[in-house]
Amino acid sequence: MKTLSRAFMILVFGILYIPMMVLVLFSFNSSKSTGNFTGFSFKWYAELFRDSATFIALRNTLILAACSAILATIIGTLAAVGIYKMKNKYLKASINTVTNIPMMNPDIVTGISMMLLFVFVGGMLGLEDKLSFWTMLIAHTTFNLPYVILSVMPKLRQMDVHLPEAAMDLGCTPLQAFFKVELHTILPGIITGMMMAFTLSLDDFVISFFTSGSDFQTLPLLIYSMTKKEVTPDMYALSTIMMTAILILMLLTNIRSDKKKQVK
Repeated sequence: MKTLSRAFMILVFGILYIPMMVLVLFSFNSSKSTGNFTGFSFKWYAELFRDSATFIALRNTLILAACSAILATIIGTLAAVGIYKMKNKYLKASINTVTNIPMMNPDIVTGISMMLLFVFVGGMLGLEDKLSFWTMLIAHTTFNLPYVILSVMPKLRQMDVHLPEAAMDLGCTPLQAFFKVELHTILPGIITGMMMAFTLSLDDFVISFFTSGSDFQTLPLLIYSMTKKEVTPDMYALSTIMMTAILILMLLTNIRSDKKKQVK
């Protein structure tokens, strides 16, 4: 049984990580071939740093992901606190259900519905460019909200309900009690929600495809446009750099978490 479990685990990890390892390997290939490794070279990394279009798309992607993550975190945290403090259990249950709907919806349904909404509103306002960076930002913030709410809500439930009351007894206003007591308690959930929102926005293609304008292109949209002709190996190099950055970030996060546990 133990051997079978190990074999299954190796199979799962192989399915997950072998494609990434192949991508990393061929980012160092000296030719464009994706079937034969003809020699080790940094050629495609040099090509990547000479390609201004890729860096503009990457910059746009990071700006959009950061802005949508910050907005979703602020709005989602306030929404989670509001839902948590509701007294009517039926209304609370209904709002929780409605909050989960965007996560269950297929991305294509969300993307098309938002596109129609933006085009309709833009037509009413007489706008020439009905789709732009701002429509993408609204769309990304919207689909990120449920993930932030679901990350913050468990921390609110774990919090000692008497802490805010004690702070107010000592002279704090409800707002001061929130920032001095509640916010510190739920901060891990807020950070988790923000990281999840940033990652989801960074990776999104379908919703971006339907809500983007002609003047703002993200990296997933650029790569999709390349698939109609040819995905050049410099995209493998960029993917390798991004994966390495995420790996370093995860290692630093785990090291920090281990040090905190040792201190406790």
